[in-house]
Amino acid sequence: MVAWVAGMRADGLSASRTRQAYHLLTSMPDAAGKDGRLARNAAAGVDLPRLPTTDRRYLPHGQLADLADHCGRHRLLVLVLGYSGLRWGEAAALRVRRVDRLRGRIEVAESVTEAEGRSVFGPPKSHARRWVPVRRFLRQDLASHLAGRDPEEFVFPSRTGGPLRVGNFRRDWFDRAAVVVGLAGLVPHELRHTAASLAIASGASIKGVQSMLGHASAAMTLDRYGHLFGDELDAVAERMDAARADWMRTEGSGGGDRRSAD
Repeated sequence: MVAWVAGMRADGLSASRTRQAYHLLTSMPDAAGKDGRLARNAAAGVDLPRLPTTDRRYLPHGQLADLADHCGRHRLLVLVLGYSGLRWGEAAALRVRRVDRLRGRIEVAESVTEAEGRSVFGPPKSHARRWVPVRRFLRQDLASHLAGRDPEEFVFPSRTGGPLRVGNFRRDWFDRAAVVVGLAGLVPHELRHTAASLAIASGASIKGVQSMLGHASAAMTLDRYGHLFGDELDAVAERMDAARADWMRTEGSGGGDRRSAD
């Protein structure tokens, strides 16, 4: 397995594609291990090439709305990606029966990747199912979008009814829309980062963001988005200052300047 990964890098495959191929291959023995057919996954534990560091862009509500509007028939897809944090493969594999319209929830239970021109289905990246909320302002649009559809259909299909391919989506809609709204070079995965930033700005906790994104641990969420919690920490400090001021006015005013023994 180590030699195989090294060979892909030697052949010029990017770090991203190498990691995708590795995760696709290891998902099969992972599933066999969970079913008790394998004692352990011998392919696990290989050191993978690091992804290149890039400056992330986090879209505010207005920019996200403009981008979605310029994506034509894929407007709803862009908004779902930008507010739910689904990975592209999770959104492309999403079927109608996975959307709970009454509760406003999406069950993320499957993902799709492209391998040699074929669509390969498997579990989400974390190998764990999760539920993500549909924002209230999107629920009616999503309900209309799904009305009368077969439960096994893809929520966001290609024109032929199969899973929508990210390359076709970018070529036909997304890349052009990004240029029009002043976001040239934006990639669909940055909508996942946008969802994280908007959730944090609205007051979501680290655990809440972890659950929404399907990260394996809160540490992973902090590693990627910890810097976005700065404003929240300032707000916490301000609330603590206000609470102490209230206490001083009601109970502490007669006690002079109380100083901690610490």
